[in-house]
Amino acid sequence: MAYQPNNIFARILEGEIPCEKVYEDDYALAFRDINPKAPVHVLVIPKGEYTTLDEFAGAAPAELMAGFFRAFAEVVALLGIAESGYRTIVNTGRDGGQEVAHLHFHVLAGRPIGRMVGRE
Repeated sequence: MAYQPNNIFARILEGEIPCEKVYEDDYALAFRDINPKAPVHVLVIPKGEYTTLDEFAGAAPAELMAGFFRAFAEVVALLGIAESGYRTIVNTGRDGGQEVAHLHFHVLAGRPIGRMVGRE
């Protein structure tokens, strides 16, 4: 899946599409999912044109990677979910269920999340 510069998350980063912002800094933007799957469902996206986690890990500058993961920790702290727990999901590619060609972390919390992977 190639990066698509006009994807919905790129447009949110550019301010073309509004979001319910939870956190933003120079490295990341976190906002509430418009179709939540748990009481807390936030997306955390890096500021940069990265499609997958492996691409980000292999190509992003160290400062961006460190800043992104520090921002992630800040989001978890702001949401108050570190103690009770949360699930982080990063879908990658077609088989991984990725729908938007921009790296994004789903953070789900606020209740027991259930099975790791459903049977299909």
